[in-house]
Amino acid sequence: MKNILSKKKINIVLELLEELYPDAKAELNFTNPFELLIATILSAQCTDVRVNIVTDELFKEFKKPQDFIELGEKDLIEKIKTCGLGNSKGKNIVETSKILLEKYKGKVPETMEELIKLPGVGRKTANVVLSNAFGVPAIAVDTHVFRVSNRIGLADSKTVEKTELDLMNSIPKKRWTKTHHLLIFHGRRMCKARNPQCEICSLNKYCLYYIKDSKKEL
Repeated sequence: MKNILSKKKINIVLELLEELYPDAKAELNFTNPFELLIATILSAQCTDVRVNIVTDELFKEFKKPQDFIELGEKDLIEKIKTCGLGNSKGKNIVETSKILLEKYKGKVPETMEELIKLPGVGRKTANVVLSNAFGVPAIAVDTHVFRVSNRIGLADSKTVEKTELDLMNSIPKKRWTKTHHLLIFHGRRMCKARNPQCEICSLNKYCLYYIKDSKKEL
């Protein structure tokens, strides 16, 4: 049996998170679905701050799939190298741009099934695009969402895929997208991977991670 908080406690936790982070939203900068897709591909193992620095310059000149195809893989890699994994990201972005142009008339598809077939796009990236670009309820599970949700007790799984399913089952669908942002904000600001600030966290009376640790100390 999964070690997950009751529906009542989950609602309390979500309300507390909303009080803590009323302005929680996507922190990647974008003006259209294609820019968000590219920015999210670049964000793999890279901070949103760094990605925004890179895309701030990149998107001034390269705005649509055709632009990236014409730029070419080699020159693109040079422009995005500070995001890390430049070779694979550059290749994926150019290949994805070709597919978008050939199969979708340059538009970003709006379904999970189509998105995850694009190079460099997994469920996390697809969910980010679906929820933030198209308003589709979704929970993208990145490292922050995975860590925080399993610590608190919103999920109880060892994999990203199963954590996503847990969250979809434990959280009302209308709150999926907002919860994704709330958990990221909490992970970056309070519930950090190392040295989480449990003692001053307003969620600690409900958090299974904190409760378990407190019992160890008794």
